[in-house]
Amino acid sequence: MTAIAETPACPGTPTVGDLAPVLPVVGHDTPAPLVDGRRVPYANLDVAASAPALQDVADRITQTLPLYASVHRGAGYLSQVSTTLYEQSRRVIGEFVGARDDDVTLLVRNTTDALNLLAGCVPASDDGTPGRVLVLDVEHHANFLPWQRSADATVVTGRDTVAETVAAIRDELAAGLAAGRGYALLAVTGASNVTGETLPVADVVATAHAAGARVLLDGAQLVPHRRFSLAETGVDYLAFSGHKTYAPFGAGVLVGRRDWLDTGTPYLAGGGAVRSVRVERTDWHDGPARHEAGSPNVLGAVALAAACESLAALDADALRAHENALRARLVDGLESIAGVEVVRLWSDAPDTVGVVTFTVAGYEPGQVAAYLSAEHGIGVRDGRFCAHPLLSRLGYGAGAVRSSVGVGTAGEEVERLVAAVAALVADGPQARYDVVDGLWIVVDDPRPVPEGSGLAGLLATAGPGGDEAFGCLPEDA
Repeated sequence: MTAIAETPACPGTPTVGDLAPVLPVVGHDTPAPLVDGRRVPYANLDVAASAPALQDVADRITQTLPLYASVHRGAGYLSQVSTTLYEQSRRVIGEFVGARDDDVTLLVRNTTDALNLLAGCVPASDDGTPGRVLVLDVEHHANFLPWQRSADATVVTGRDTVAETVAAIRDELAAGLAAGRGYALLAVTGASNVTGETLPVADVVATAHAAGARVLLDGAQLVPHRRFSLAETGVDYLAFSGHKTYAPFGAGVLVGRRDWLDTGTPYLAGGGAVRSVRVERTDWHDGPARHEAGSPNVLGAVALAAACESLAALDADALRAHENALRARLVDGLESIAGVEVVRLWSDAPDTVGVVTFTVAGYEPGQVAAYLSAEHGIGVRDGRFCAHPLLSRLGYGAGAVRSSVGVGTAGEEVERLVAAVAALVADGPQARYDVVDGLWIVVDDPRPVPEGSGLAGLLATAGPGGDEAFGCLPEDA
């Protein structure tokens, strides 16, 4: 059996395993069936993909459902209430991320939606060509593909250190100016969805602004874990998702400077986005209405606002300390196991949120994830995490396994993961696994589906077929 390093402690001294969640989340004690017939509390270590709902959020939705009605043009009492709730949510969310007085807060579906919206608002260059956008190869596809498709995008390869990466950004921005083709926008991640490592936002903003470029920050992984302020950092645009911010009801946000958004191409053509429509011409709104055509997601907005209020009420230092302790235990515990390698981007990241990605020698990532679920009731992520360029450059084209923690994570769940990986390395899996259509499954999986769910069975990790699977398959799939 492979030994797991533990911090020496006197009897009665609290350990990481004693850490309780910072905030209660829905489903924390949901039992997960195992292949041996036992049931254990589900350990959700896939928070970076979708975080569970805060209990406060679920309670707010229950209170709001009886008040739900049409918004903005309804004269009925409940329509007035719903309109007020929706617009109040917009204000609360903007305040949570330090929106400036003249910023616009747009309510959309998720981070991907927000970034695609902004891609249609980047002003064209003087010669009429699409505005130039600079991105890093470390980005999630949500902050990569919109620029690749809709703008004149240049990709900078990340370097071995943060300092060298920021310098590479500075050099490319300067080269653009020298060539008479300056960049309109620098689009960067706030925290890597693969490793949790961050960039020094203030330095990046100063570098971009000195070259006349605005900054878009993909805050999907940063905002739920660290305090952030547009006003304090100078970031021009921020995008993040409700489903990663403990409000999984289909809302996302784009917050930022009004001028581009007021003049950019309306994101959706439809009711609510227009001042007037005639056969020969349409006059569009400016402000949020310009990009929020159709009936909005009132409950999603209310849920995200409730999550923002709960997170804002937490002590920032206590939140950081809780997450740092969990992450440190994951890294130390996993690295103490023979054949386990933790993935890193840089040696000098200024901060790292609660994401730890790793590989296990001799096992494909999909098999590790299937094993953790089937034999230990632990949920993680496997694959390339919608970050193909980065995983390929780092040498993980076959993917990796990602564990992630949040405000609802208990220390005991982290200890379970470390122990489960150690057991895999020492003893191997106890169930039989096979690859079907490119995906790892448990052979003759005996686990039942939840009662009352209406499900007939479980799907494999990424979908029902290799050619049509959802998600990110390995490079050789």
